Amino acid sequence: MNIFRSTSLLLLLYACLGAFGAVPDSIDLKEVVVVGRSVKQDVIPVQTLSGDELQRLNSNSVADALRYFAGVQVKDYGGVGGIKTVNIRSMGTNHTGVVYDGVALGNAQNGQIDLGQFSLDNMEALSLHNGQKSQILQPASDFGNAGQIYMRTRRPQFAEGEQFHARGALRFGSFDLINPSAVVELRLSGRVNASLSAEWLNSSGKYKFRYRRVNPAGELAYDTTAVRQNGDINATRLEMNLFGSMPCGDWTFKAYNYNSERGVPGAIVNNVWRRGERIWDTNSFVQGQSTIFAGIWNGLVTAKYAFYRTHYVNNDDKQVKVDNLYRQREFYFSSANRLAFSDMLSVAMAYDFRWNTLDADMYGFAKPDRLTNLVSAAADLDLGRFKAQASGLATFVHDRLDWQQAPADKRVFTPAVYLSGNPLRCRDLSIRAFFKKSFRMPTFNDLYYADMGNSKLSPEHVTQYNAGLLYEATRRGRMVSAIRVSADVYYNKVKDKIVAYPKGQQFRWTMLNLGKVDIRGVDVSALVTINPVDDLFFTVRGQYTYQRAIDVTNPADNYYRDQIPYIPHHSGSAVVNATWRGWGLNYSWIYVGCRYNQQENIRYNYTQPWYTSDMSISRDFALGRARCRAMVEVNNLLSQDYDVILNYPMPKRNFRITLSVEI
Repeated sequence: MNIFRSTSLLLLLYACLGAFGAVPDSIDLKEVVVVGRSVKQDVIPVQTLSGDELQRLNSNSVADALRYFAGVQVKDYGGVGGIKTVNIRSMGTNHTGVVYDGVALGNAQNGQIDLGQFSLDNMEALSLHNGQKSQILQPASDFGNAGQIYMRTRRPQFAEGEQFHARGALRFGSFDLINPSAVVELRLSGRVNASLSAEWLNSSGKYKFRYRRVNPAGELAYDTTAVRQNGDINATRLEMNLFGSMPCGDWTFKAYNYNSERGVPGAIVNNVWRRGERIWDTNSFVQGQSTIFAGIWNGLVTAKYAFYRTHYVNNDDKQVKVDNLYRQREFYFSSANRLAFSDMLSVAMAYDFRWNTLDADMYGFAKPDRLTNLVSAAADLDLGRFKAQASGLATFVHDRLDWQQAPADKRVFTPAVYLSGNPLRCRDLSIRAFFKKSFRMPTFNDLYYADMGNSKLSPEHVTQYNAGLLYEATRRGRMVSAIRVSADVYYNKVKDKIVAYPKGQQFRWTMLNLGKVDIRGVDVSALVTINPVDDLFFTVRGQYTYQRAIDVTNPADNYYRDQIPYIPHHSGSAVVNATWRGWGLNYSWIYVGCRYNQQENIRYNYTQPWYTSDMSISRDFALGRARCRAMVEVNNLLSQDYDVILNYPMPKRNFRITLSVEI
């Protein structure tokens, strides 16, 4: 294939540059002191959780931690093994990109990444970017989403003479949970470090819940307590990371494997408490990335191969028997280049190639094959008090099918402009604004799923407008040592929204471009660090989101200008953390306002607001050379009954104990 030839030529070019001295053998770097003013680097709004703050949250997975970001809705179908997806600013899960150590995660089958599969055990930082990252040297695909979630693995750090680090943790708790994990970090040479991570998660998923429903007349139909069934999970995660440095740059390599067998508990409807659905997942990928520095030129090369296997079985006696096996493959390559003409102006271009294929053991399956080419150009202007970025992305998509006519090729151009500055001459206060267009291709399921797919679907388009301000100050030696407050107002338009629409016979559905959504919102977040006396620190983090996301498709519809399903007008969270001489106390609170579970905003579709309180206490201590931590967590402290998704009840009060050792 031409792509492999291109890859070889690029790698050969880099090698030749080093051989002929175009890439210096060494680079003298002046000392740089970072004093925590990251706002001056971020033209684009970003929210981050990292380090000890991330580890202290009462979170099982990446999806749980993302609930503390403003403008995020997490769809959680309940339990430890329940599927968890993220929606940013009501634009839909498929408009959210997920990047793991610099490389995008993909799922061409349904476009959704289950973030419940990614553990926080070896995670160094999570960040959420509305639009894209504040740097122009990145793969072209990173310019293509309405929002991005970046996950960064912990990178080994060794002191002089150290060759080895190890961490082990054991978690156990409610619902028969047992979750051991281990991380080993090795110093292989002066330029290469490695980390090996392994985790096992097992839970019966059985928890008590209250089921209470009323009929359209407002009369009580059901009110009982039951035990959630078929929510068990048995999963393993293995991960290897290599981190290397070169005289002219650095490189990383990752190999990842996730295996799980879990039940699909299903919705509690019509007094049915148990389902016969099960899923076996095998997700494996290898990826590598290399950054090259050569004077005013920087290069970034990325490659990835992924294989996803999903086995779905439905043995429910009241439904049609299903036993399907899906196999998905992906190859991805990216080359990005940046030229810095001066400290003020730099430009970048990137080319990405992605190949996706899906196969299934179903009669008449279309076996789609997708080739995607992306070309981006970007510029960055830094005038000190004023910064600007602009980018444009051209996307070319070509689908091939096994036995039927493929849809027409898609060609889409999407621009973006970002501005940031300090017009009031206050170095602690900055304002920002951006405009961006993006789109998402219909997934293989949207286009080709039997009896539902519609090969004539158009891409779903989003236009975003955002304006905000940020105040950030650090005052060493004072009681309030750090404060950060941000506020953003935004307006998003979704056009040609892809929806499932009933057509023809009963239970026959098809996918159509019917939807238009008008989204207006406000995100407010604050972070304060207080140091009242020596050794005592308080960190208070809070966020609030207001959203009006209404359907403006057709004035003749009963739900015209109604709030779209599962989007609350009001939501927020708060986290209070206190540390003192090795002790840690963490309290977190999450609130989601009332919502509607269907398109019509009527009483029958009303879903009550919910809130949860979680608390943990930890103690750090030493045993010889080992650093240890013991933590006790109580989740849903007040034992609230609530559903994130209607008829998928969430656990009541539950406990978890963690013991960890690091050497």
